[in-house]
Amino acid sequence: MNDDTFNMELRKFLKKVGITSQREIEKAVNEAVASGTLKGNEKLQAKMTLEISDIGLNTVIKEKIALE
Repeated sequence: MNDDTFNMELRKFLKKVGITSQREIEKAVNEAVASGTLKGNEKLQAKMTLEISDIGLNTVIKEKIALE
């Protein structure tokens, strides 16, 4: 295994996950506020599942996201 290659590929993956996740969450929250589903002062319970089946990794990350 080449540690430098692995590190670069992992960082590239995490950057894509972070950017894509943020865009999707922002879009969904903005649509929910615009439609009246959310008031805009909630704390949303978020859950992210990280899975790499080839190595048996399955991790759930939970966090509240405050809108105000």
